[in-house]
Amino acid sequence: MDTSAAPSSDPSAVTPTGTAPTRDTSSGSFLSRRRALAIGLGGAAGLAVAAPAWAVTDQRPGSTRPPSLHASDRLVASRVSAWRALGHLRVLTERIGPRIGGTASERTAADYLADVLDDLGYRTTLQPFAVADKFLAQLSSRPGLPSDLNWQVGASPHAALDTRVSGRVVDVKAGTPADYPQDVTGKIVLVDYVAAQREALVATAVAKGAAAVVFLPADLVEPRRASAFAPTLPGSATSPVPIPVVGVAQAQKHRLRERLAARPFTLTVSTSAHQGLTSHNVLAERSPRRHASTSPVVMVSAHYDTVIGAPGANDDGSGTVLCLELARVLRSLPTDATIRFGLWGSEEQGLIGSRYHVAQLPQAERDRIVAVYQNDMVATSWDPATRYWLLSFDGLANRATNEVAAAATRLGYDPRISPVTLRGSSDHQSFQEVGIASANFSWRGEESPALLEPPYHSPEDTIEKNVSVERLQVSLELIGCAAYATARNP
Repeated sequence: MDTSAAPSSDPSAVTPTGTAPTRDTSSGSFLSRRRALAIGLGGAAGLAVAAPAWAVTDQRPGSTRPPSLHASDRLVASRVSAWRALGHLRVLTERIGPRIGGTASERTAADYLADVLDDLGYRTTLQPFAVADKFLAQLSSRPGLPSDLNWQVGASPHAALDTRVSGRVVDVKAGTPADYPQDVTGKIVLVDYVAAQREALVATAVAKGAAAVVFLPADLVEPRRASAFAPTLPGSATSPVPIPVVGVAQAQKHRLRERLAARPFTLTVSTSAHQGLTSHNVLAERSPRRHASTSPVVMVSAHYDTVIGAPGANDDGSGTVLCLELARVLRSLPTDATIRFGLWGSEEQGLIGSRYHVAQLPQAERDRIVAVYQNDMVATSWDPATRYWLLSFDGLANRATNEVAAAATRLGYDPRISPVTLRGSSDHQSFQEVGIASANFSWRGEESPALLEPPYHSPEDTIEKNVSVERLQVSLELIGCAAYATARNP
C-alpha cells in the first residue's frame, strides 16, 4: 500500500472540492475549479472479481521462480494495485459505457481521466482534433433486454436518423419476399446481413411496411465474434431510406433471436447522428526538479475509446486504468526523466489521436522521448491468453521492449514473455513510424498475437466477462518496473 501523503486517487473520492492544477488546452491554459462529474463513483468494492493476494517478495502466479527485485522495483511492486485500478475501470465501462471517438461519451471519459490526473498533481492537457461523423443507435425493450450486454448498435448514415420507433419484432431470416409473414406493417424486422444484398434487403423491408431493419451479422469462426456495425447503403446516399437501419453484434443477435423464440416482444430503436466531432487526447506529465524543460521523457500510454457497443473493459479500459494507477504510484518517486502519460482518443478509427499527437511534436520534442510503453488489452480473463506479447511495429527490439523483458526476468515471468514480434495496429505504431522507441504490451493467445479473446470488440467486453485482476496486477508490475527503471536511468 502506498502510504505517502499525496492526494488520494481512489475512484470513490475523485471529486473533491478545491482548485485543480493548471490544465492546458490547444487554445491556451486556464485555472479552473475541479468539475464534479455527473456520474456516481462507487470504487471497486462492488465488483464480482477477486483481488490478487501476494506480497512483493512472493512468487507470482504463473511465474517460474520467486522474484529477484531491485530496490527500485520494490518501490513500484509494493504500491501498484489492480484492485484500485478496477474502480476506475468500473466508471469507464459501467457509468460511461462505450466511448465512441468524438461523441459526448468519449468526452465524458476524457474529462474523468483528466480530473483524476489533475488530482494526482500532474500538469494535464486536453489535445483536441477533428474526427469523422458517427451514426449510432440504441435498442431497448419492455421488459428490458438482457442487462449483461450493452445494447448500443450502429446506425446507417443513409437511413432515418435522430428518430425513435417501436414495434413488434419479426424475424424474416434471409429477408427474401417469401420469408416475410403476411403483414409486417409497423413491425421491426430482424434480417440476416449479406453485404452484397443489403440494399435489396432494405428495399424489401420498406416495401412491406416495416418500421425498422435490424441487420444480424453472420457468426465468425470462434474465438472471433462479429461486432456491431453501421450499415452503409451507398445507393441511398442522395435519397435516404425512410426507416432506421441498424447493425448489431453477434452476441446481440443471438440474444434477440432467443428472446423472440421464447415469446413475442416489442423493440424500440433510437438512432442518432453525431456530426462535427472533436476527439481528445489526454496528456499528463511530471518533470524532475532539474532541467524540467529539457529532461528525457518516458511515456506510458493507452487508448480510452471503444468500438460501437463495446464497454471496452479490456480494449482498452485495462490499459487506461493501468496508466492511472501508475500515475498514482510514480508521482511520488524520484526520477531523472519527465514521466508523461498519453491517453489516446479515436484509436479505433485508425490510431487517429496518437498520430495527431506525434505529428504536432517538433523534432526536438520527439528526440526527448526515450521510450513509449503502450498498453492495449492488458487484463483479459480468457484462459488461452497465457502469453504476454512484446509487439514492435518494425519487429525490432528497442528500449521499451528491452526494459519490459528485463523486468519480466526480475519478476520471474520471462518464460511467459514473447520474443519481440512484428505487429502494429496500436498506438505504438504512431511513434515507431517516426523513429521513437515504442512497443505495445498485451496478454494474448500463446500461438499468435492475432489470437484475441472472444469478447474482443463486442458488447461482452465487460469486467465480469473479460477482465482478470491477476493479469492486470502482473501488467502493472511489468510496466511499472520497466518504466521506472527507464525514468531513473534515461
